[in-house]
Amino acid sequence: MTAAPDPPTISAAALARIPCDVGMNGWHWLVMSLTRLLARSALSWQCEGSHHIPLTGPVILAMNHQSYLDPPLMSLASPRQDFVYLAKRELMAWPIAGKIFPRLHVIPVDQENADRTALRHMLNILRAGHAAIIFPEGGRTEDGRLQPAQPGLGLVAAKTLAPVVPMRIFGAYNAYPIHGRLRAHPVAIRVGESIQFTAADFPPREKDAYQRASERVMNAIRALTWPGFSDADQGVPATAASEERGRDLPQAAVFP
Repeated sequence: MTAAPDPPTISAAALARIPCDVGMNGWHWLVMSLTRLLARSALSWQCEGSHHIPLTGPVILAMNHQSYLDPPLMSLASPRQDFVYLAKRELMAWPIAGKIFPRLHVIPVDQENADRTALRHMLNILRAGHAAIIFPEGGRTEDGRLQPAQPGLGLVAAKTLAPVVPMRIFGAYNAYPIHGRLRAHPVAIRVGESIQFTAADFPPREKDAYQRASERVMNAIRALTWPGFSDADQGVPATAASEERGRDLPQAAVFP
């Protein structure tokens, strides 16, 4: 595997302006503990391939987005916790939870406009040698199927040349769909080998270079499979029996 180039240094002031915590803290520990309990008791949680995530240096963790469960389950799959991710600014207005999200490494982003500030914060995180979680599809799936990649991941990869680790989650849509309730259902994450982009992948004045890079990562995500989850696009269990075993959980167990 080709080593990633050394990231450019950034000022301490730029890092201090990032509007969220980076690394383990009390809230992070609490949410991880609750997530681990939920994963073991209701989700038959499994993960393979975490060794592909580098323990140091900048890295982009790229995963399909099925559910609100994805970020906390992704943190269980990662051997490092110094990551940030973007979430729509509206979540910051949620009572109580909105105040906690920055402690859980969330950078708010204005999805209605080109939010250069949020992008700059994410680039600075990577340039400081930390990790960033990016969902290439840009939002949660409405039907469980993989969605087309958006160019945002390619832009971040081009600006930082950080290695990109493809990850695929299975079953989270069934466990907590976008318009449904949380229910017991098997969930698994598979981590693939990292992709190292170079400057040659982003020729000057080629407007579609970012999109091509995002699609390359999305194809790597699509190629990841898990025994027992048969449909390569939907990530649903192979048998209807497993769906019938699902049961609704109390809303109090839902993570934001």
